[in-house]
Amino acid sequence: MANITAGMVKELRERTGLGMMDCKKALVEADGDMEKAIEDLRKSSGLKAAKKAGRTAAEGVVITRVADDGSYAVVVEVNSETDFVARDDNFLAFANKAADTAFAGKQSDVAELLAGGLEAEREALVQKIGENINLRRIQVVEAPAGGLVDAYVHSNNRIAVLVALTTAEADLARDVAMHVAAVNPMVVRADDVPQEVLDKEREIFTAQAAESGKPAEIIAKMIEGRIRKYVSEITLLEQAFVKDPDQTVAALLKKAGADIVGFVRYEVGEGIEKEVVDFAEEVAAQAAAAKK
Repeated sequence: MANITAGMVKELRERTGLGMMDCKKALVEADGDMEKAIEDLRKSSGLKAAKKAGRTAAEGVVITRVADDGSYAVVVEVNSETDFVARDDNFLAFANKAADTAFAGKQSDVAELLAGGLEAEREALVQKIGENINLRRIQVVEAPAGGLVDAYVHSNNRIAVLVALTTAEADLARDVAMHVAAVNPMVVRADDVPQEVLDKEREIFTAQAAESGKPAEIIAKMIEGRIRKYVSEITLLEQAFVKDPDQTVAALLKKAGADIVGFVRYEVGEGIEKEVVDFAEEVAAQAAAAKK
């Protein structure tokens, strides 16, 4: 049997990015053959990555890319299990490569993007970091004729917004994108609010108003007034502009002779159900398992 030296383990670790114990074990099983050890580790990486794929990845980053002429832009969300890994250079390199690749090909299909070579890199990263890594979603936004798309990314890369305007004023688009990031409107215009959302809110307001004991006609007016207020609060154009609350976003755009075509807002982990773990119970369970 070959003598497995610390230098061999160090070399394999540097070439694969895997843990010291995994590297030593692979060298022992390969009888010191470095290339065979690498091949064996590559074969097993998919299985190990698959095991980690069941774990919830709700941290991470959102990244944007915008064409120099503002003709189109892309936003990408890549998730990790912990905020610590979301700041790791290797994770960020993968996330940026995913954004660059999606941007270069105007690609919004996650499966196709991964199939183009990123899946192998994702699995290798899972192996190296030891957490589930997930390229969750991508969206490409194109500018209308005579307009542009611009972006705003919150400083910690947790919220990213793309805004498409009918005018080529990048500063205005960025201001509106900043507003969307801060206030989180649901829709651009009141007419865009889904009927099921209105029905649900009306049901809630009706139940609340019924407890007031007021006449039916008064209750009906109260409900409609609350619905109008609710719609104005979730509609971008009706909201008070975050940088100048004395004017609405609609007034801001009108003053510039512009209109908004649409926006996309990504926030890291939104909609992902996070598993809540009781730390004391987890430690107790591990201790109990160790005694068996």
